[in-house]
Amino acid sequence: MSNILEVQRLTKSYGGATAVNEVSFALEPEKIYGLLGRNGAGKTTIMHMITAQLFPTRGEVKVFGENPYENERILSRICFIKESQKYPDTYRVVDVLEAAAAFYPNWDRDYAYALLEDFRLPPKRNMKKLSRGMLSAVGIVVGLASRAPLTIFDEPYLGLDAVSRSLFYDRLIEDYGEHPRTVILSTHLIDEVSQLLEHVLVIDEGKLIMNEDADALRGRAFTVVGTSSKVDAYTAEKEVINRSMFGGLASATIVGDMTVNDKKQAEALGLELATVSLQQLIVYLTRGNLERKAVEV
Repeated sequence: MSNILEVQRLTKSYGGATAVNEVSFALEPEKIYGLLGRNGAGKTTIMHMITAQLFPTRGEVKVFGENPYENERILSRICFIKESQKYPDTYRVVDVLEAAAAFYPNWDRDYAYALLEDFRLPPKRNMKKLSRGMLSAVGIVVGLASRAPLTIFDEPYLGLDAVSRSLFYDRLIEDYGEHPRTVILSTHLIDEVSQLLEHVLVIDEGKLIMNEDADALRGRAFTVVGTSSKVDAYTAEKEVINRSMFGGLASATIVGDMTVNDKKQAEALGLELATVSLQQLIVYLTRGNLERKAVEV
């Protein structure tokens, strides 16, 4: 099956600053992707170019095999939910749903109103009078009920409490199972969504530094804890991406699969091993880039 999105050497510059630098990737149909990275890494800029809200400085974007710019047929197949979404001053919640129904060919009205009840959203309330969490919930309702073949959520749950975020994840995976489409989740709550993700893209300082299946990343790194001398001996031939000291103990995070020999060696040295979460791995990798840059300066 052909890719639904192809990005080739995508670059966006503002004056002398480059927000996105030579990024290339492709998305397959019917998968849930995580577009992850630090604030200001360039994630939202990439999504704005994919959805034709920004023109690239250089590079190419193809969505469903076509250029999305001023292409209503393609744009109607994309739903982009962003945390800073603006609405007309007179719009009520119900008006947002009716506008979405007119734009998205796959819109499910009954499902949208069922989601309003799930998130306890008052349909007749003016959008200007909604709390931050309620505004986020409206965006989630539109994104899920759109059933758009490419649905993008950019930090859609700011202001939502843990219960509402969990409800979003549950509804997303349930509806994705019944109505598969390609979903991009851009979030800093990586641990919360890690079990939903099938593929991970990590952006750091405008560059794509990771593009891998989530299953391949799970267990990609592990941490060893023990006395400093023994940790040094254990990590001598290994790739260490993070090291910290506390008292007489040392902790080192190692890139690589934890093998049976690793476990035996650690046990012989009296060291403790622990897996590293996806969020921790990404934090270590992107923080490492930041620290290397500081050293170079």
